[in-house]
Amino acid sequence: MPARKQKNKKKQHHQTAQSSYTNTLSKVEENAKSSDAAIKQLPYRVEKSAILGRHLVADRDLKAGELLIKEEPLAIGPCVSADAVCLGCYMPIELLATQYRCASCKWPICGPQCRGLHQSTGHTTQECELLRKHNLGTALTTAYGNVDLVKNYYELIMIARILLMKQHSPDKYADILQMESHTELRKSNSELWKYYEENVVQRLQRDWGMHALTADEIHTVCGILDVNCFEIGQNFAKARSLYKSAYLLAHDCCPNTAHSDDPQTYAINLRTSRPIQKDEVITLSYAYTLQGTLKRRDFMYAGKLFWCCCQRCSDPKELGTDCSALVCPICKEASVRSTAPLNQDAEWKCAHCDYTLQAKYIVKLLDAINFNLEAIDAHNVKGLEGFLKKYEHVLGRNHYFILSAKYSLCQIYGRTKGYLLHSMPLGDVEKKESYCRDFLQVINVLEPNLTRLRGLILYELHGAIMMRSQRLMLAGKINEADFKRNMKEVVKCLQESRQILLLEPVGSTEHEMGVAAATALQQMGAN
Repeated sequence: MPARKQKNKKKQHHQTAQSSYTNTLSKVEENAKSSDAAIKQLPYRVEKSAILGRHLVADRDLKAGELLIKEEPLAIGPCVSADAVCLGCYMPIELLATQYRCASCKWPICGPQCRGLHQSTGHTTQECELLRKHNLGTALTTAYGNVDLVKNYYELIMIARILLMKQHSPDKYADILQMESHTELRKSNSELWKYYEENVVQRLQRDWGMHALTADEIHTVCGILDVNCFEIGQNFAKARSLYKSAYLLAHDCCPNTAHSDDPQTYAINLRTSRPIQKDEVITLSYAYTLQGTLKRRDFMYAGKLFWCCCQRCSDPKELGTDCSALVCPICKEASVRSTAPLNQDAEWKCAHCDYTLQAKYIVKLLDAINFNLEAIDAHNVKGLEGFLKKYEHVLGRNHYFILSAKYSLCQIYGRTKGYLLHSMPLGDVEKKESYCRDFLQVINVLEPNLTRLRGLILYELHGAIMMRSQRLMLAGKINEADFKRNMKEVVKCLQESRQILLLEPVGSTEHEMGVAAATALQQMGAN
């Protein structure tokens, strides 16, 4: 091909892709404006019950993808047990002598141009003065090497920020105090109460100069944070936030909403993930959906002080997904499940040979397997494949540890050096496709319709199907009819992925993938 024609063709291709991107963003902006207008009518109402407390209920039939809540954070700060992060933008930092520090309070931050300096969503002037006055930046530096003490300093930041609002942002502080703290329940948990009394209340009063605040005030804020905060963040920047309305959503392990946060403003966007009928409770999940019932319920009780009794938690087979099932070590033919999943201490039993195991041994087994999985680098293909091989006769096919490893492999097959999609062996391409389908089968039950995980896995699946089909077609191993049928599935994956991921905030990785899906459809001549 002549150089000029080739150049023109590349230019035309670039213009087409750019046009697709522009059109896509235009549609997203129009949808956002439409949603912003609709949300003012509040399609939900607040109700109260003895079991759920104050919660939101649909005031009309809601379609999948409707924006219910969009609001800026009342308060934001480092996560509990956080490693060192910048107090302005929440990106990880190092507590080394070379790390940049705030010129006033000497607390380590990412740099002098951090967008969160002296902003309400970051390191405020009031916070800086508090840290400077009590020499806390230097104290943190001295604590370097003491992991628990460093984590405690970062835990205190969020609590101190809220307590500072009492004087500097009384309206926001009043909104926060409207939230449930479960103070009486927390008092009955002597271990929990003692931890906060010694590591939060006493340290804030003694070392952070907050002696004017009562212990009850500080305990109340701690309870509000534990019960109502959202963990947010994009990529490596992680934080926790409180929002004025979003905290009212009730919990369900198969929720009917999904939420995302804006990477620039930390505003929360909460949408319906499936159709919701009028008068139906609007829910989200307080726990990680892809976790087994035993651990999921334990996590919620530890942080939220209630035992979940939803439909999924009540079912030993978790709505047919069997995300907790183990392979029976005796008969090796059936699954071992909890005999009473709403009882944390219930026996686990084989459905075929009556093999039983006490719950405490199940917990030890899960902790040991989790330790092994966490020790594997997220980009270590061989390590993750080895994990699957090691535990294939211990964990059920859909066990959440197996799904976690497969999800990681779905993402890194095709993106990691040595495993790029165009150069991977056909066998690895087929593995990626198989793992995507396994994961999708479960997520279609637990987080159906317009959920982020579905959007991401559908995008990964389309690439695997396309690459496998092209390879087989060139090798003459499938005919044209089979190839076209596969391409129809690729288009369907891209269409659903585009629909879901374009709902994510502009600037997020997920939104960029949605734009990529839209561009791919444009190039394929599909809508």
